[in-house]
Amino acid sequence: MALVNPHGKEKKLKPLLLSGKELEEEKKKAATLTQIKTASRETGDLIMLGIGGFTPLTGFMGQADWKGVCDDYKMADGTFWPIPITLSASKEQADGIKNGQEIALVDEESGEIMATMKVEEKYSIDKIHECKQVYKTDDKAHPGVAMVMAQGDVNLAGPVKVLSQGTFPTEYEGIYLTPAETRKIFEDKGWSRVAAFQTRNPMHRSHEYLAKVAIEICDGVLIHQLLGKLKPGDIPAPVRKDCINILIDNYFVKNTCVQAGYPLDMRYAGPREALLHALFRQNYGCSDLIVGRDHAGVGDYYGPFDAHRIFDEIPADALETKAMKIDWTFYCTKCDGMASMKTCPHGKADRMLLSGTALRKMLSEDTPVPDHFSRPEVLVVLQKYYAGLTEKTEIKLHKAATG
Repeated sequence: MALVNPHGKEKKLKPLLLSGKELEEEKKKAATLTQIKTASRETGDLIMLGIGGFTPLTGFMGQADWKGVCDDYKMADGTFWPIPITLSASKEQADGIKNGQEIALVDEESGEIMATMKVEEKYSIDKIHECKQVYKTDDKAHPGVAMVMAQGDVNLAGPVKVLSQGTFPTEYEGIYLTPAETRKIFEDKGWSRVAAFQTRNPMHRSHEYLAKVAIEICDGVLIHQLLGKLKPGDIPAPVRKDCINILIDNYFVKNTCVQAGYPLDMRYAGPREALLHALFRQNYGCSDLIVGRDHAGVGDYYGPFDAHRIFDEIPADALETKAMKIDWTFYCTKCDGMASMKTCPHGKADRMLLSGTALRKMLSEDTPVPDHFSRPEVLVVLQKYYAGLTEKTEIKLHKAATG
């Protein structure tokens, strides 16, 4: 059996990243063009366009695509897509750009020219409408809503030519992989059914259990962690990478897991983001996406299993990658092992409900982590990281007090 096809009608990866002579010539041209700065989320989207993670997109979406995606989960040509991929600018910037003009897209943090773009359309959007459709709220305390509301007033649409992957290939050497690279790894291993495990946290026992359930069904698991920006308080990717490697080396059968990372920021869009996660995992070669409790959620904005239900609401042929829906998982003292609501007959008093939020709280407050919450080798890495944070805070406070 073969791997799932890339998303879209052509069923082929469509990377937009230039190379060789074409790249050098485009870089020279880019240096002469009007520049538009891209926020971190837009830069991540550009890189995903470059490596083919957002196949079959050719650039940032126009108004018809934006509206179709917000309201009906599909672009103007009928292609399924769950979250708008857009680029914004201020009205003043947009007024200075003509339709048909080429511009350079520059990462606002590094100053690097990331891409060139031919502007085919300029349009304004109802930001509140996007937030309510995609995030199910317009509460500015929601980090995804805050991101949309902070955008410029005009969206620029058109095809892009991507010039760079930023610092991801060097900063995350060994785990930053493109869809073409993961597909080759899976094919070399002889895998055809591959489950993706999405994470922005170090893996605790519940995560480990989910991955092992998937291994029972599939040929292997892609432990796929987010390398872009998170919300304050989340644990950075290098620490997560070390924790996951320890877990794979000590608690998984050899050659059943591949750890990789991808360059997006979290949107915290809950159910809609679960669909996006499935879509681009299809491009990475995964047939299944593990969807547990509160996938890609934040706070209390979504029900614990809204991300399960949304896969039943889309057309059956929208995605080749399917949701592997797994109930709330935990350690049960009476079962003497990991279990789920479907397999454990015991009560709350016997269950240790595990979550990344709870683990981060215990570690940040230096309170003991209960047995069976996390593997001890992983806890050592996390405790060292949090101890370093405490030391830095104490040094800052001392400097402030002594002037």
